[in-house]
Amino acid sequence: MADKKVQKEIRYLNKDFGTFRDNLIEFAKIYYPDSYNDFNESSPGMMFIEMAAYVGDVLSYYIDNQFKESLLGFAEEKRTVFETVQSFGYKPKLTTPASTNVEVYQTVPSIGDADNVRPDMRYALNITDLEIRATTDDTLFRTSEDCNFKFSSSYSPMSIDIFEVDDTTKIPSKYLLKKSVAITSGNKTSEYFNVGDAEKYRHIVLANPNIIEILSIVDSDGNNWYEVPFLAQDTIFQDMSNSSANDPELVQYNDDAPYILKLLKTPRRYTTFIRSDDKTELRFGAGISDSPDEEIVPNPDTVGSSLPGSPSYLDTAFDPSNFLKTRAYGLAPSNTTLTVTYTYGGGVDDNSAQGELKNISNITYEIDDENLTASLVQDAKDSVNVINVEAAVGGKSAESVVEAKNNAMAYFQAQQRAVTKPDYIVRAYALPAKYGNIAKVYLVQDDQLSQGSDAIANPDALITENDVGNTIKSLMGRIPTRIPNPMALNMYTLGFDRNKRLTTLNQAVKENLKMYLSQYRMVTDAINIKNAWVINIGVKFSIMTKRDFNRNEVLLRCIEVVKDFFDIDEWQINQPIIISDIAYKLSLVDGVASVIPPVKDDGTLGLPVEIFCK
Repeated sequence: MADKKVQKEIRYLNKDFGTFRDNLIEFAKIYYPDSYNDFNESSPGMMFIEMAAYVGDVLSYYIDNQFKESLLGFAEEKRTVFETVQSFGYKPKLTTPASTNVEVYQTVPSIGDADNVRPDMRYALNITDLEIRATTDDTLFRTSEDCNFKFSSSYSPMSIDIFEVDDTTKIPSKYLLKKSVAITSGNKTSEYFNVGDAEKYRHIVLANPNIIEILSIVDSDGNNWYEVPFLAQDTIFQDMSNSSANDPELVQYNDDAPYILKLLKTPRRYTTFIRSDDKTELRFGAGISDSPDEEIVPNPDTVGSSLPGSPSYLDTAFDPSNFLKTRAYGLAPSNTTLTVTYTYGGGVDDNSAQGELKNISNITYEIDDENLTASLVQDAKDSVNVINVEAAVGGKSAESVVEAKNNAMAYFQAQQRAVTKPDYIVRAYALPAKYGNIAKVYLVQDDQLSQGSDAIANPDALITENDVGNTIKSLMGRIPTRIPNPMALNMYTLGFDRNKRLTTLNQAVKENLKMYLSQYRMVTDAINIKNAWVINIGVKFSIMTKRDFNRNEVLLRCIEVVKDFFDIDEWQINQPIIISDIAYKLSLVDGVASVIPPVKDDGTLGLPVEIFCK
């Protein structure tokens, strides 16, 4: 009769060398008392027991360390943190460029005579690319947007001054145009990659570390490749000039919205991945087929349906690899040469003092010189000069591992989606200025006016709850009621005109705002973009001046205080006006003894400051 197999008890709670060693000794004493009982520290048996405990301790450490590194809140290794935060959608910043605004100048000849003399704006340039080097450390800066001297608006104002006067006629012969444009630091370069046969999810590593921005990727066939947050996203924002050729209806608003924002669906796309060695990796899709996706992606026509009379392919074998040929994750480049243009550098060393950015190293113009004098066109190009009136700041080195973890957690919570009212307001203000000027935004929940069937058929039959008599009886008691729609928001907007006065947005700006918000709006949200009301108000107040003060001077100072109080940059839509605050500021004016409340007709005192509509 065979011996009964003994069920040995094994403990799984050991974590360090000491507990492993003690439990191994106890295990040997219990289950092998006759085979081994020499537990002297110098015995060979104890050497093997301690070696086993050592191996267990090491394995336990690495298991714990790997589990800790898998949790973003406890990870410490740079490689692990970078891979984890990018799986959340956050791109770690390898470097931050310095930025500032530079004033760009150019001269144009005059046109007209006598009292009709004016700048000849036909010679105004559109500077599409401008590179500037610092005079001290040769740091390179470049513009992030066009500097177009052909138009002026509240978000891109242009000043015009007399530059040169004819000695004989005393009439201006040249005018000086000045605009301010944003610039950022970074060296610009291009790399070329020869690509052979199509390879799914191809990776390309750029040579330079600390990449600031990928400017463009163009293949040898002239096709552009676009960066997306993830390969499943097949649309990107694309702007086009607001011209009659692109949009004949919105071209009338090109002064306020020089560019139109559109969505472009493209199979040629890529993502960027930041490696732990501070280099940037380009990742492309898996699509290797030229056929449309609809011919490859499973659908009832290709797979079959259980509905009666429909084709059925339930017993047909399919090759799963065929579905990988779809362009749903973007095309894989093949048999071409990719030209990657990007900027790199940045950091603390790029910060420059005021007045150091004035050496133009490269400039690109756009001008329709047909029917223009060639010498005057060249003179306009040669007249371009720049200088920074403010220091270039903001440059910093790569963010630390701790910063990357905290920023990724905040990014993951938001996921670039507008959830609350402030989210939508911030997104509206973030619309780039070249798509239109958004000056004021206010959001409120929508109220839909629910009508009876008769009222819907006849819009003129709308009534209010205050209407009585035969009108209500004729509608059989169908009184309109306000029904809140929790899924819709009314976004009231205003912009600035050229004189920085509030005005309603034109249709081009609204279309751009609509297109921009569509990428961040929640699926269940609806946004109604509406015009806010612009109400001109007046302020009436009475003051008593102190002795030995000029009354007119004190009054002028009070008027300036009221103007500063109502500075349009400090006010938002639906913001209440606190009359007592105005009275308090007036009382602080030098020379004001008191703010006198007016006496009404009934003998009572009114408010110290009155607000009325003009």
